[in-house]
Amino acid sequence: MPQDDRYRCVLLFGPPGVGKGTQGGILANIPGFFHLSVGDVFRSIDIGSESGKQVYDYISRGELVPNELTMKIWKTAVDAYVALSWYKPREDLLILDGMPRNVEQVEVVKQYLEIYRVIYLECGDLEDMVHRIRRRAIRENRTDDANEDVIRRRFQLYEEVTAPVLEQYDQKIIHRINCNRSPAEVLRAILDCTIPVQNEHFHQNQ
Repeated sequence: MPQDDRYRCVLLFGPPGVGKGTQGGILANIPGFFHLSVGDVFRSIDIGSESGKQVYDYISRGELVPNELTMKIWKTAVDAYVALSWYKPREDLLILDGMPRNVEQVEVVKQYLEIYRVIYLECGDLEDMVHRIRRRAIRENRTDDANEDVIRRRFQLYEEVTAPVLEQYDQKIIHRINCNRSPAEVLRAILDCTIPVQNEHFHQNQ
């Protein structure tokens, strides 16, 4: 993808269950934002397809989906949203969560994304987060979140594989937000980070 055609993007970053999907879903209802959750893309894929079978095999064990398969599925989803005009790159700021999930993906996504901010949602106690994810699994019927061993494996992988991603970005663009506050307070903090980016984005395309 040519440099000028990269998607202007803000990353929602943080451990499992921290509220990336919740906040991204709220932002998706605000004109000028398009939220894309890689986890939601994985969960919506046809598990009868070859790619779907592979994805389900990984996420059901709490493992990360391999880079090549992740990028293939992600790019297919983005292209489809653009074709349907659900996502208008010249009008919408992309709010992406769930990628990059490892240091190697940081390099791969550079050809597709121009990242203006990394919003790091920081969580509290691990045990609180585990219980929070299990409650969400029951509420949203998310089978990949129902098994406590799988949940703990996901946290382990986050610490070992995903957390180092933060070190790959300039600290000036990383904004740390305490997610233990109310959802409204977290949203306000996120908007404080993203509105200036959105304003710049629209200004460049007027």
